[in-house]
Amino acid sequence: MNVLLDLLEESSILVADGAMGTSLFELGLESGGCPEFLNVERPELIGKVHSQFIEAGSDIILTNSFGGNRNRLALHQAQDRVAELNTAAVDVARSAADAADRPVAVAASIGPTGDLYEPVGTLSYEEGLAVFGEQIAVVVEAGADVIWIETMSSIEEITAAYDAALAFDLPTVVTLSFDTSGRTMMGVRPSEVAAWAIAQDRPPAGIGANCGIGPADVVQAMYEMAGSDLLTVAKANCGIPLYSDGVLSYPTGPEVMDDYVELAGRSGARIIGSCCGSGPRHVQAIRQAVDRYKVGPPTSPEEIAERLGGQVRVEAAPRVRKGRRSN
Repeated sequence: MNVLLDLLEESSILVADGAMGTSLFELGLESGGCPEFLNVERPELIGKVHSQFIEAGSDIILTNSFGGNRNRLALHQAQDRVAELNTAAVDVARSAADAADRPVAVAASIGPTGDLYEPVGTLSYEEGLAVFGEQIAVVVEAGADVIWIETMSSIEEITAAYDAALAFDLPTVVTLSFDTSGRTMMGVRPSEVAAWAIAQDRPPAGIGANCGIGPADVVQAMYEMAGSDLLTVAKANCGIPLYSDGVLSYPTGPEVMDDYVELAGRSGARIIGSCCGSGPRHVQAIRQAVDRYKVGPPTSPEEIAERLGGQVRVEAAPRVRKGRRSN
């Protein structure tokens, strides 16, 4: 059995990790450069971030391979280092997970190529399939438990990435980034992602939302995806960053995680974590909120906006949902 699937059998909600980049900055790393290089140059630093998230309560940790595809690495003249950097990313995460006193799933982070797809851009489906296929083959061979496709913005890109993942027998999660308009950068709504997933011959293990501009937008996306009966994933960032006196800070602190977890759970999320701006304290707060979570009635866009901020942006009610499934 797969460790993620085993964990899902045992728990109604799993806790994912927080932001790799934010955690590295808090450990003193300066911005700039290619984060994936650290997998071989400073593996102990990456390992420390993973270990901190595990100690804070994460059931799932994401590898430091978000920009590890050939097209993104080409920005650093490292397009020929896909195998090296992605293997190292999985190795570091696997070491941290294996050292834990409980099962922890290693999810291989697969981020966007950075290119726009035809007909808006120049990247073809075949080219995207090859780029994602190369990276995914490496992380699977290295021993990842989950293929975690994240921060996507178009149906074309998630199709290419997911089709590449289908060549391997691992659970695959697909998440997109939605903003306050209720759509991705390329205009995709959460309900369209759910429809895409349902239409697959082999639907993904989970779909969801990550990053965005705060918890409210991610939970609203959960609400809109809720009727699909697919496992959903919430991994929100900590609001729009503020820059003052040379310091970047995020407005959403750990104290907001109680409301975030409750509303995400009542919107059907089975995996809850955090993204940009979050660190171990956010994950610890999520862990504590998940441990005391009680099944409640479905929430509403109005309640989400009132308790987490933002605007009511769901255009239509989701498909009928009778409450969050349990084990």
